[in-house]
Amino acid sequence: MLENLPYFQKNLPGDLAQVDAVINQAVQSEVVLISQIGQYIISAGGKRLRPIITILAGKALGYSDTPLYSLAAMVEFIHTSTLLHDDVVDESDLRRGRQTANNLFGNAAAVLVGDFLYTRAFQLMVGSGSMKILSVMADATNIIAEGEVMQLMNIGNTHITEAEYLQVIQYKTAKLFEAAAQVGAILAGANAQQEAALKNYGMYVGTAFQIIDDVLDYSGSAEQIGKNVGDDLAEGKPTLPLIYLMQQGSTEAAADVRQALENADRSYFAKIHHHVLHSNALAYCISQAQNAVNNAVAALADLPDNDTTRAMRELAELSVARLS
Repeated sequence: MLENLPYFQKNLPGDLAQVDAVINQAVQSEVVLISQIGQYIISAGGKRLRPIITILAGKALGYSDTPLYSLAAMVEFIHTSTLLHDDVVDESDLRRGRQTANNLFGNAAAVLVGDFLYTRAFQLMVGSGSMKILSVMADATNIIAEGEVMQLMNIGNTHITEAEYLQVIQYKTAKLFEAAAQVGAILAGANAQQEAALKNYGMYVGTAFQIIDDVLDYSGSAEQIGKNVGDDLAEGKPTLPLIYLMQQGSTEAAADVRQALENADRSYFAKIHHHVLHSNALAYCISQAQNAVNNAVAALADLPDNDTTRAMRELAELSVARLS
């Protein structure tokens, strides 16, 4: 969808070409399997939202030198390594519309190559020469790991609150968006107010994207979301549409959701899907995502008004527009 916006039509191909050049060089290894799996997962593409946010954060403050693209690649490596590990934990067989690496190459290889990409990311961080960037990313990756464990602990949890759900997604997903924006800001020499604004922007955009991803599991298609519809339910994950049904839905809907989560059984999907569509669950989730988008846009008020910050507003708004 970004390709349809004038700013991104003009700038995105060149920006991503520079990121991909760094990625393709950094994924190389004398160990053939590492390069093979690394190229397989990177070539699957994806939206590249996190590295795009790093680039936009730097450019919003007038910085577009080569180190910006190295850090954008670093952010993508962190994201990709978490995907490799997630797919093993979740026993997923489809990612970005293709077989997952663990399904194709085996769990052990996927985990170890995920470790390689993770450590390669830290080599790219060191290359920035900034202790502050290293500190930000060390803290972020630690929090992301905590979020992954929190999500694991909540599998089948039918008593989870919306606040607890938001904490999980802010740790597991939004934290990397936040860090992606912050490292771009640091590299560009942002002042404290600008850095805080970009951090907040990233956090709110990441929150909105994750909520909409959870909505798409009940309103999208496998082609649209790049994985099997109903995977979250099959894994027993209590996402926001399900939390809404348990707390605000009919007695029947709440009972069915609890049973589905406790059994982590995909066979419940049709019934739960019916409850989701015939309630206010999706409308509520979309409203929460829109609130996050509004907060992201508001954060940009502390940045210069230029083509890049206007593009950042459009990117934030697209997180909800994916549903249309």
